[in-house]
Amino acid sequence: MQIANRTVLVSGASSGLGAACAQRLLKLGANVVGLDRSPPGAWLSPNEPAKGSSDRYWHGQADVTDEASVQRVVARGIERYGEFSGVVCCAGILHGERILRRDGIASLDAFRNVIDVNLIGTLNVVRWAAESIARGEPQAPDGERGVVVMTSSIAAFDGQIGQCAYAASKGAVASMTLPMAREFAKLGIRVVSIAPGVFETPMMQAASQKVRGPLLETTVFPKRFGDPEEFAAMVQCVLENAMLNGSVLRLDGALRME
Repeated sequence: MQIANRTVLVSGASSGLGAACAQRLLKLGANVVGLDRSPPGAWLSPNEPAKGSSDRYWHGQADVTDEASVQRVVARGIERYGEFSGVVCCAGILHGERILRRDGIASLDAFRNVIDVNLIGTLNVVRWAAESIARGEPQAPDGERGVVVMTSSIAAFDGQIGQCAYAASKGAVASMTLPMAREFAKLGIRVVSIAPGVFETPMMQAASQKVRGPLLETTVFPKRFGDPEEFAAMVQCVLENAMLNGSVLRLDGALRME
């Protein structure tokens, strides 16, 4: 997909992986509609690399689990820039809890909240964006109209103790990838999920050294956590490479969680 002059929806755009994707897409000449329940991130300040790109970035506050608010942001984005050509779903939450705790059993509400945000929220954003992408003009020579990029996690494949809710949500995102790609093929829309390892996002930076230490030790190479810019670079690769479709791509420095 040609990125310049195309419009891409990015959920979770205020910080972390989503913010890195939004910034990179702006630098590549795209129009970006950011969607987040938080206000625009500090990265959009005049002193940041996105300077001069404010006319190509619009931020809509919305909860990915709320149908009406997501629909409203998508509609405003279309009104401002025209039909979408891509969507990058980065909004998500992390929750750790054993099912059988010393003081009782796991919270069903907490489990449901993770599924609501990470899985149902992802589908909610994708369905509204994909409806717009399907109305766009196909690009030659393959007739491609656009790309859907979802964020899974390596926890989908080797989740740790206490990660049942998170692993279930991200495993479901991974499982949606192929059937969604098959369904959207006739519309010229590709679907790819990225399964990142541990990245230096605000969510991970808030974790204790007790949590961070073993994960860093288990990472093979490079011996560090990922930079959100590296995730954004993978998103760019997915958008631009027409043969990437129906796949879940690990981006983890060979980390296999114990």
